[in-house]
Amino acid sequence: MTIVLSNLPLFIMKLLLSILVSSTAASVFAENVTTVLDQLLQGYDNRLRPGFGGSPVVVAVDLNIRSMGPISESDMRMSMQCYLRQSWKDERLTFDIPGNETVRLALNIKMLEKIWHPDTVILNGQHSYLHTVPMPNKLFRIDPNGSILFSQRLTIRTRCMMRLEKFPLDSQDCPMYIGSFGYSDDDILYKWKYGNAKAVEIAKDMTLSQFDLISHPGSNRSTLFRDTLHSVLEINFHLKRRMGYFLIQVYLPCCLLVVLSWVSFWINREATADRIMLGVTTVLTMTFFGLDNRTDLPKVSYSTALDVYIASCFTFVMATVIQFAIVHYFTKAGSGEHDDLSINEESEDDTVDKKDDRGFLSRRAANGRSRISDYGFPETRNNHFLSSSYQGLWDCLTRKDDGRSRFHSSFLSSLSTGKRPSKAPNVSGMNSVSKIDKAARVMFPLAFAAFNIAYWASYVL
Repeated sequence: MTIVLSNLPLFIMKLLLSILVSSTAASVFAENVTTVLDQLLQGYDNRLRPGFGGSPVVVAVDLNIRSMGPISESDMRMSMQCYLRQSWKDERLTFDIPGNETVRLALNIKMLEKIWHPDTVILNGQHSYLHTVPMPNKLFRIDPNGSILFSQRLTIRTRCMMRLEKFPLDSQDCPMYIGSFGYSDDDILYKWKYGNAKAVEIAKDMTLSQFDLISHPGSNRSTLFRDTLHSVLEINFHLKRRMGYFLIQVYLPCCLLVVLSWVSFWINREATADRIMLGVTTVLTMTFFGLDNRTDLPKVSYSTALDVYIASCFTFVMATVIQFAIVHYFTKAGSGEHDDLSINEESEDDTVDKKDDRGFLSRRAANGRSRISDYGFPETRNNHFLSSSYQGLWDCLTRKDDGRSRFHSSFLSSLSTGKRPSKAPNVSGMNSVSKIDKAARVMFPLAFAAFNIAYWASYVL
């Protein structure tokens, strides 16, 4: 064996020697740590806090947020995934390992159950939980001077009471409170490890779907809880809602529906069914928009900015239907079913009267003067059913003979020129435009533009 070892190269001998020494040192270090831990827990009472009966324990806290969301308006709740780190000092756990005076011991979390640790809770938390897959996500370290670091990965859900009067043009402040559940400020004092300005560390790749995180200042204060003062840490997340989703899904469709309802101002007032169908369709669509968007919001007792806009658009759309009702009522002579009957009757009267006129003229030239019944006009005929073009003829023929001669000359001149009397109505009824429609073409867009200016100025500025 001696001969074989002497033939080995020198560097191999040194390597073997170093491995032997390091393994021996590691074994000695492990034995020393085991001895130190056994000695630390001798006489240690984990029911008592460090410095019991003296000054309070100072617990330094810092928060590293990895992701945030969802933020729900209906549940008034905010969620986040974070690392909650706590540091405090327990002089009963000071130790000294020979040759390793500055070593920090990373221990199993079962060791945590054997020592005292603060009962830190999220005071306004809801259904928060610790990640336990594949193992409980906890970290536990002890420094030689007795300083302890305890870190755990949590999903925290906190209650966020939102004021939604300006929704979706709003900003929200969602606080989170950290404190002890059982210890008052005489026993535990909490503080931010890196100061209030750097209380929270946000991951660089963190994004929110509907909000922008504007700021997250921290503070510490004492709060009266269960008739005693407790030290509490507060983080106030200032969130600004993004408008992109609501502009595309709500505001733009509502504006287009209002503009679409104005098309009825350019449709003939005789097209009653078309204008009513357009108005009812836009009204029903606006009703659907209002009900659909309200389902995602909490049932608050006040109206939001979105409710105001949808209700205003609904009013504009409904006003177009009412406007046509006004047009139809005040311009009945030029539209509607009654006009169709009068037009047909007038057309028939014109045909009969023209035949009577030709008979009248021929017989007038032959006989000069005759009875009215000889010219094709029945004596029992009602004046209401005569065409307006020949109403004057009937009146003149029922008067004296001098009136007949005067009308005869004027009537012959009108037939020769082929012109209709100026006061005759437009019996065709085509392309008749109401003055109310002409005014509405200008007034409705101006009113809607003024409303939008006032709306966005009051809620955004």
